[in-house]
Amino acid sequence: MGDLELGELRAIDHVFYRNLKKVYPVVEGGEGIYLYDREGNRYLDFGAGIAVVNIGYDVAEVMEAMTEQASKASFIYSAPFTSEPLIRLSKKIIDLAPEGMSKVLFVSGGSEGVESAIKLARQYHLECGRESKYRVIARWTSYHGNTLGALSASGRTLWRDYFVPYLQNFPHICPPYCYRCPFGKEYPNCGVACAYELERVIKYEGAKYISAFIAEPVIGTSATGVTPPPEYYPIIREICDKYEVLFICDEVITGFGRTGAKFGIDHWRVRPDIIVTGKGLGGGYTPLAAVIVSEGIYDTFVKGTSSHTQGYTYAGNPLSAAIGLAVLEYVEKHGIIERVARLEGYLRHKLEGLTDLGIVGDVRGKGFLFGVEFVQNREEKDPFPKDYELTRRIVDAALERRLMVIGGMGGMVDGILGDHLQITPSLIITEEEIDWAVHTLDDSIRQVMKDLGIGISRK
Repeated sequence: MGDLELGELRAIDHVFYRNLKKVYPVVEGGEGIYLYDREGNRYLDFGAGIAVVNIGYDVAEVMEAMTEQASKASFIYSAPFTSEPLIRLSKKIIDLAPEGMSKVLFVSGGSEGVESAIKLARQYHLECGRESKYRVIARWTSYHGNTLGALSASGRTLWRDYFVPYLQNFPHICPPYCYRCPFGKEYPNCGVACAYELERVIKYEGAKYISAFIAEPVIGTSATGVTPPPEYYPIIREICDKYEVLFICDEVITGFGRTGAKFGIDHWRVRPDIIVTGKGLGGGYTPLAAVIVSEGIYDTFVKGTSSHTQGYTYAGNPLSAAIGLAVLEYVEKHGIIERVARLEGYLRHKLEGLTDLGIVGDVRGKGFLFGVEFVQNREEKDPFPKDYELTRRIVDAALERRLMVIGGMGGMVDGILGDHLQITPSLIITEEEIDWAVHTLDDSIRQVMKDLGIGISRK
């Protein structure tokens, strides 16, 4: 099938896009950290898709593995069969995972992974004779997926709104959001109250009903880059153990090097009971995610029913497994995780230069997972009115300059208001490319400030 002209392509376009009023550029190809559209424009992808294309586009080693496996078997049904790529990938993941993690359940995306983790947690408690444990505690200003169970756990008010009648009644606690501490305290004199809120809610809701607590090690798209203090996750682990609550760590974004560690939770030296990971596992080359369970959970299943029902049609297909293995081998071979840890300070320094603009209130993050939050004034930290559409304007202005940057999903201030950007470049980005991207972003923000009549100088 030959390529159609752009006009012909537009004429037959029946895709149900997210934004029905937007005209989308048609991407022709990608190489490294760049995308190319049908009109010959080159874009620097400063979001790695959406924290997915960790090792860049068109990596030869991955393409070779893809082609080789496709010539053998691209799909097998996982009930009666397994495959060598799947087994080898499971070994690679466990080698990278925190000590004490044991087995890997493969799925096709993060939402499926979170759904499976929630269901595995429920079955685990049933296997242990704790029939009443089924509810999952999560955090506000979080995101765990777009399916109904995952959305029930998510704390993204704007996305939950339409579907509240379908959502499970899962409790939520405050996020470890030091810039906007919900308790009006300042670290380190806060006593890490945001962590101890978990225990308060467990008690009020009834520990006998609480199955699990789920959290992103570093918050992703809902308030990108929000990072807890050092004591936070050790406290969470202790509380979970005290009340027989499983700790599910949502590493869909943070896994496999995004934060400068193998997994985001490694920064706190805490072992979860279940890890959900995705995005960087497939690297944008295939839909691939995984649920990693601890030895304790696996042993409980073996001694009990010795089975579970978490299966999806394409989960663990040998083509995706071969691709995922090639991605992780590339990460190891080229020292990608160590590279992120080494360049984190450089990216942070460049982004902090944006605070010369009066509307940049906070720059936070870890590794190559940063957020830039905008405020009307730094003293009061007032968000911009919703009708300013500040984030969208900045994203559009950057795209006009051939820089692709991700607009944070908003609502981190009160569930409705709040503007920020998600800065999640491919893990192979160079210092020179960071320089150009941040300079271009600075220009884009200045243009939007000028358009809206907002002062430029630092306040």
